[in-house]
Amino acid sequence: MRFVVVGGGAWGTAFAKVLREREHDVFVAVRASLDDAPYDEADVVVLAVPSHAFREVLGHVTGNAPILGLSKGLDPESGERLSTLVHGRPVAVLSGPNMAEEVADGLPSAAVVASADTRLATRLQEVITSPVFRLYVQSDLIGVELCAAAKNVIALAAGGVDGLGLGDNAKAALNTRGLVEMARLGEAYGAEPETFSGLAGMGDLMVTCFHPSGRNRRAGELIARGATADEARAAIGQVVEGLTTAPVLRDLSRRIGVELPITEGVCAVLAGQPLDELAGSLMGRRPTAE
Repeated sequence: MRFVVVGGGAWGTAFAKVLREREHDVFVAVRASLDDAPYDEADVVVLAVPSHAFREVLGHVTGNAPILGLSKGLDPESGERLSTLVHGRPVAVLSGPNMAEEVADGLPSAAVVASADTRLATRLQEVITSPVFRLYVQSDLIGVELCAAAKNVIALAAGGVDGLGLGDNAKAALNTRGLVEMARLGEAYGAEPETFSGLAGMGDLMVTCFHPSGRNRRAGELIARGATADEARAAIGQVVEGLTTAPVLRDLSRRIGVELPITEGVCAVLAGQPLDELAGSLMGRRPTAE
């Protein structure tokens, strides 16, 4: 098949390698070649760009080939899921515990491909799955996208736990309650509960919060040690999706009346609240049943 992969970052490059190893024809488009990519000849256009650029980049994609989104975030302009920006053509989303450097090194990975178009998801599974990159089909597009966005915000908080040296008990508790937040948000949107215990939910959350080179985890750790969000972003030198997504996710939750205390806390820290105060306030919340 012919794929156009838009985005030359670590994940776009690693995914293009996965496709080439399956002997597909792959064209990688970066910002300088955005308007010169052979979209009209593509069987699938893959968007591997930051969430804040998804809307703009989509506007350059001509033709009617299906869109496969790899971006993990929400649209900052509307607060909506990125797939809702795609009109007039099928759309699917790929997500899971996929650290780009490990995928690029050929280490075993698994992910889900979700779409309202079951035939598209199944076809993508068939042509992408390899001995080292296993794809599962999902129909819960809403849940997969919300997991992909929310887990980055939880990872910022997990990095904060690391930066403050609060230990693995605290980090495990944070991850568990973060997963509850993700599921609570998904329930309000009609997502399937099983999605949050699967690869797109628990799987991606675990690797994002614990992998040493995870950008969001690293950013949270740097902020806990005194860096500003801008300084953390500059030190990492790559996109940190959680920093963009956190306020968008908070505003979304407020609009629909869903309580996300960890997300609210992350936003408070990004606005200047000391992280140790946030840790105290979260531990001091009124005890409830799990």
